[in-house]
Amino acid sequence: MGLRDLVIDAWSWLNYKPVMASPIRRGFGPFGELAAGWVPPEDLRRLQAYKLLAAYDNNQAGQLAAVAGDDTGLERRELGDASKLIDTALGYMLGSEQTIVVPGAEHQGSQDQPPAAAQALAVQGRLREWGEKELLPLRIQQCERAAVRCGDAVYTLAWEPAKGRPALRTIDAGFYFPEWTDDEVDAAEYPARVHFAWELPADDRRGLKARLRRITYELGPIGPATKPGRSKDGKPLRDWAYNDGGDAVLIVGDQLDADTGHITRTYPWAAGRSSGITCYLTDAEWLLEDLKGEDVYNLPQEKATYRMRSDGEVLQALDLMIDFLPVVHVTNTIPDAGEHWGQPSIAKVMQVLDELAATDSDSAAASATTGTPIIGLSGVRLPKDRTTGAVLPLQVRAGTVWSLSEGGSMDTLDTSAQLAELRARVDHLLDRVAGNSRLTSSGLGTLDPSAVPSGYALQLALGPLDALVSAMRLARAHKYALLFKMVCRLYQAGQAEGWPVGETLPAKLVWGPHTPTDRAAVLDEVTKGFQAGVLSLETSVRMLADAGYPIEDATQEVKRIQARAFVAAVALADATADNGAVREYLGLPPASPEIPKVPTPPAKPPMPSPANPPVPTPASW
Repeated sequence: MGLRDLVIDAWSWLNYKPVMASPIRRGFGPFGELAAGWVPPEDLRRLQAYKLLAAYDNNQAGQLAAVAGDDTGLERRELGDASKLIDTALGYMLGSEQTIVVPGAEHQGSQDQPPAAAQALAVQGRLREWGEKELLPLRIQQCERAAVRCGDAVYTLAWEPAKGRPALRTIDAGFYFPEWTDDEVDAAEYPARVHFAWELPADDRRGLKARLRRITYELGPIGPATKPGRSKDGKPLRDWAYNDGGDAVLIVGDQLDADTGHITRTYPWAAGRSSGITCYLTDAEWLLEDLKGEDVYNLPQEKATYRMRSDGEVLQALDLMIDFLPVVHVTNTIPDAGEHWGQPSIAKVMQVLDELAATDSDSAAASATTGTPIIGLSGVRLPKDRTTGAVLPLQVRAGTVWSLSEGGSMDTLDTSAQLAELRARVDHLLDRVAGNSRLTSSGLGTLDPSAVPSGYALQLALGPLDALVSAMRLARAHKYALLFKMVCRLYQAGQAEGWPVGETLPAKLVWGPHTPTDRAAVLDEVTKGFQAGVLSLETSVRMLADAGYPIEDATQEVKRIQARAFVAAVALADATADNGAVREYLGLPPASPEIPKVPTPPAKPPMPSPANPPVPTPASW
């Protein structure tokens, strides 16, 4: 790429690849399928980058280079280095486990519990139950691996009436086309319209032509009620619903402002506050032959064929009865100012991976000449075929004996020194990969444990990895909080039993430790801190859970510990002389009137000692 064509954007780290600068033509080259007219020009580089990264992940970078015109591409040796980096970064980012936590739920049942502790515990339990039914750990693995590999991944949510819960899906970021406006220059801004589009191949057996499918979520003003209908040519569409008087019908609960003519509604999560915005869903198909230069953002509506849902609803501007887009875009890194896309974990070490592949290819060639060396002979009688008399080639095999004439000699080409040098270069490149990717040699497992003098030195060596994991989790923290808020609001919109009306409580995803934890040291620290009174029981249990101890519910664990803390209960009885407080502390029900109270023994007077002499009484005067 020449200086006149220099491009600096979220994918500039791929500018060194000639395949990124080659022209794209329909049906030719590695990116021929991207030359369809419906792909916007501003999204071509992003889709090219996704395909290139997928090729590296699947050990197909050489095949991609061969398709682009590199004659030596098929000889490239790829031994899974890119895939290992992706999986290693994913494993450290995910940690040992992922847990949904609603702040305040851990205080339920404690003496100083906040007013919303019971509701927080209920919401936390429902979200965890939803995550178990929707296979949340599996969905997180799917989505996050795509984010680590390509830099971006997408979640979608949809209310499933048959299941009675929101359905969670993961969609390839290559199908994701957000429609930004000029005002949305901040990466934290949310688009008002997003599209998911992909091509459907022709099916000659079913008589189907090549099509383009597009699913659109968009925010817009609330309109009157609609119903499924048909166009003049029999295609499904939505019609306005009218009453007997010819007036438009409103959806139950909506209100029409006579002064402004706007329709408003009150959502369950914003009780007492009306809104004039709703989210519309459209799912349609277009024949590729009908597209004449239109891109995914401005497809002709008159040529669309709208799809129908299983319950008969036509998916043309279907009112979802929510005021947000049920789409969450996850980035692998924190985007730069003005950017919306993340970067993959292997972005800055792509050229080192190419150097590794080239060195592995050279090592394979050198090992061939080392294992089967080139031999030069002089003064040897060459064997001949007894039938034809042709000279037979010499072969190097075990047990072969050659008779040399007087003055004959044999020389071999020793390439072992070059092979050793290539192996040393591989180790050097792996060190560069470990350092520049911040996964460290310790994190990649290439560090010799005997070379670490102490645990503190190992902790210092893992410092870049800790910073990398912290940055990756920070980029995702608010995205998962937003995802759980959408889940709660979809439950409210679906009028699920047990979900209260009102603003939903915030929830977050807590990641497990990403490095091995010295559980014995943590247990000793927690025990001493709790006994010294500087750590509460709730904090101590939470620290043990974070260290990897099998504690599923911190609140229940605290209750079980208190139910057996008889020494602490005696101290509470001595301090308060309140049997009710003691029973509540032990998790026992209030005492009934039939049960007599156990008298609290009076405090014993201190024993006489030189430091505490007996007080004289009148009887001893």
